[in-house]
Amino acid sequence: MKLLPRPANQQTKTTPTGALRRKAKGKRMKPFVNQRKKAELAAPRAFLLAIGMAAAVPCLAQVYVPATIMPNMGAPSNGVKLAWQTIPGKYYDVVTAEQLGEVWMATNGSPVRAQSTISKFADTANRPMRFYRVRERATGPGNTAAITTTTIAETEKILGLTFTPDQRSQMLAILGSTSQDLNRTTYEAMRQIRLLNSDAPSLIFNPAPLGFSFEQTQNPISWSPPQHLMLPNNMADLAFYSVRDLGELIRTRQITSTTLTQLCLDRLKRYNSSLLCVVTLTDYLALQQAARADAEIAAGNYRGPLHGIPCGAKDLFAARGYPTTWGAAPYRDQVIDEDATVVKKLEAAGAVLVAKLAMGSLAMGDVWFGGQTRDPWNLSEGSSGSSAGPAAATAAGLVPFAIGTETWGSIVSPCTRCRVTGLRPTFGRVSRTGAMSLSWSMDKIGPICRYVEDCAIVFEAIRGADGIDEAAINAPFNYDPTLDLTRLRVGYSSGVNSSVQNRLAAIASQSPLVRIMLPNYPYIGMASIISTVEPAAAFDELTRFGGDAFLTAQGTYDWPNYFRVACTVPAVEYLQADRLRKKLIQDMAILMKTVDLFAVTESDDASLAMSNLTGQPCVVIPNGGETSLSFIGKLYDEAKLLAFARAYQNTTGFQTNRPPLFIP
Repeated sequence: MKLLPRPANQQTKTTPTGALRRKAKGKRMKPFVNQRKKAELAAPRAFLLAIGMAAAVPCLAQVYVPATIMPNMGAPSNGVKLAWQTIPGKYYDVVTAEQLGEVWMATNGSPVRAQSTISKFADTANRPMRFYRVRERATGPGNTAAITTTTIAETEKILGLTFTPDQRSQMLAILGSTSQDLNRTTYEAMRQIRLLNSDAPSLIFNPAPLGFSFEQTQNPISWSPPQHLMLPNNMADLAFYSVRDLGELIRTRQITSTTLTQLCLDRLKRYNSSLLCVVTLTDYLALQQAARADAEIAAGNYRGPLHGIPCGAKDLFAARGYPTTWGAAPYRDQVIDEDATVVKKLEAAGAVLVAKLAMGSLAMGDVWFGGQTRDPWNLSEGSSGSSAGPAAATAAGLVPFAIGTETWGSIVSPCTRCRVTGLRPTFGRVSRTGAMSLSWSMDKIGPICRYVEDCAIVFEAIRGADGIDEAAINAPFNYDPTLDLTRLRVGYSSGVNSSVQNRLAAIASQSPLVRIMLPNYPYIGMASIISTVEPAAAFDELTRFGGDAFLTAQGTYDWPNYFRVACTVPAVEYLQADRLRKKLIQDMAILMKTVDLFAVTESDDASLAMSNLTGQPCVVIPNGGETSLSFIGKLYDEAKLLAFARAYQNTTGFQTNRPPLFIP
């Protein structure tokens, strides 16, 4: 776990384009201007920044782009330490000279291979005054081996196609000609233009079927009455109170946000060694936000039910001044100088960010560079993922709620394992600006809580467009805890047992239950193609430069291998999967005319894949032991879905269970 007493941007300084200057013993140095020789100006690749960090020995570092001065890393005696921004997997040469006009000499015999977004180099030589700079090594072209008809024939095995010898020869006239093979030439040309993870494709996924429309009027929302109106005898019991109850205690000033925030920080520090659910504590920021909330509430400026409530966020959301590691070693030093839209909206609602929580590397599973996040109910097993930290921390009472994401199961699966409640909203309901992109057409953001209505409270705060994420929209959310549920048409899949069916029927008492049958599609295969090809594109640099070697998990079914395999998926088949997805959306729109929502069990893999492909909303709740029940609803109808899920949850009481090892 990395603990930061202060945000990184308050520990560092920024230098303009130019050079850093330090004094040498017995000499007074004059400022100098960053100038390049004509040959250097004409070079195809510019030198990257290098920052001298010596404390014992002064040094000069040639800087060609705006740079951030890294914290002093404790240079060895009679030496200097450099740090610079890098691309994981790439190679960099460090060179030195006594004066700018002199020939630059290598400082060591081998290049530095970047293992993360920040690389470091130590020069222990006794150099009283030096200039240092770093050069990015040019990346060689990809595989340029000659293509033959045999190559094409072997490729057919991957494509699942068969061409005739004449067809292969005709294809070779293009593929085997250096003058006509525009594919490989274009690949290399495109690779010279760096794409950031935030650069989205031009095609934007829209989950709405033809002719679809949603309600246009937003009504005032009233939450259900709080269950605990007074403080408990044991203040530690607050760790498992609902967001609704905690919000009321803060509103009535029976407890301060600062007290509650400190309780969460203490529990995070105490239990993280058991759960490995925290990447970075944001305690400096949290105590500032809590103090501001207390002052505002004392002045009569109450923002709403999240005002003063501590929370955690999956570590793929940018928070200014703190690392955003994406759970992956190549990005463990990454600091994104902005707040994700979700972080901004939580702050606007008065929530207090206490921690950036663990996630499986690049949003897969529960293994990250700090270890495996654990299930609070059984420390011998993982929490599942990829929203591993949010689910584990919420289940253990370390935070009242947390924000997770789902591409294909990353909210539903850890909620099931950790026995908490989660909402995966309709695709596009919550802006993803400032969040790591994995799959542009399948990524969704939602809350993880212990109670269904808490999910509704958090969702109300974070939903809506921001004008940046082009897939995000504004649509009403008319949640009503008093909604008449008796006439809802409720469906269920084949895995739902009679006990669950009886509970469903008791709530929707005026309508018969409906046994549903999903349309016949290869759901798992379609979801696999889309959710591996898009991530492989998002992290193409890792594969091409070898940065994937620094990811913790390296098994057959981990990202490095999936990225490589995804490179072999034909563009034609990816588009065919997406075309089938559009037909699926239309067919599910027909099915959803027969029900308002339907229930599925944790083992219903087809429904999980289907609903992530269509972008439909889902609420997952604990259903006893390591089982869960998910309710899948109509597009943009989270209000009705949450109201029904809350009613069902209240019949079970599973949401009040606490993992024994974490009871105060």
